[in-house]
Amino acid sequence: MKKLSQTSLVVILSILTLSSSLWAGGFDLGADVYNRYVWRGTDFGNTPAIQPSISYSAGNFEVGAWGSWSVTGASGANENDLYATYSLGDFSFTVTDYFFPSYNNDQFFEYGEHGSHTIEASAGYSYQNLSVLAAMNVLGNDTDNSKYIEASYGFYEKNDLSSSFFIGAGDGMYNTNGDFAAVSVGLTVSKGKYSASYIVNPDQETSFLTFGISL
Repeated sequence: MKKLSQTSLVVILSILTLSSSLWAGGFDLGADVYNRYVWRGTDFGNTPAIQPSISYSAGNFEVGAWGSWSVTGASGANENDLYATYSLGDFSFTVTDYFFPSYNNDQFFEYGEHGSHTIEASAGYSYQNLSVLAAMNVLGNDTDNSKYIEASYGFYEKNDLSSSFFIGAGDGMYNTNGDFAAVSVGLTVSKGKYSASYIVNPDQETSFLTFGISL
C-alpha cells in the first residue's frame, strides 16, 4: 500500500477539521406573534400572523427556515422561506428563497417566472448602532429583479428598552409604479421580548403600527 502524500494528508485533515467545526454548531428555534405582518412597507395578509423559525449555526455559517402563517387561514398571506448566511466581521452575505404556499398546486420545485419562489441575494453591514442592507432578487418569479436598500440606526438604549430609526427604499415589486422610491420609514421600540414599530410607506401613502412578542 502506498503511503499518503503530504498533500493528501493535509486535505484529509482539513476535511476532518471542517466536519468537526460543523458538528460543533448548534440548532435554535423560536416564534414571534404579530398583529400584522408588514415587510418592507407592505402589509401581507391584513391579519395577525405567527412566525416560526428554526436554524443551525456553525462558525460563520447559518442556515435556516422562517415562516409567516396567517391566523385567519386561507384569507391571509402565508410565507415559508429558506436561507443561508455567511458572516465575515461586520459584513454578512445571505441567499434567501422566498416561497409563498397557497395549498393549491404550489409548484414547490418550479423556480421559473411562473412559480412561487423568489430568490434574493443580499449583503449586510453592521457597525455599532448602524446597520445597512442591500438586496436584489436574482431568480424566480420577479422578472424585474427588484432591488431594496435599508438603513437603521439605534439611538436609544436604557435598561431593557431600545429604539431605532429606519428607512428603506426599493423599486419593482416594492412600490406602485416600479420606480425606485422610499417605501418604509419608521421607528421601532423594543423592550425585552416585546417590539412595536410605527411604519410609514410614502409610496402607498399609508402607515402601520405593529406589535409583536417573541416566544
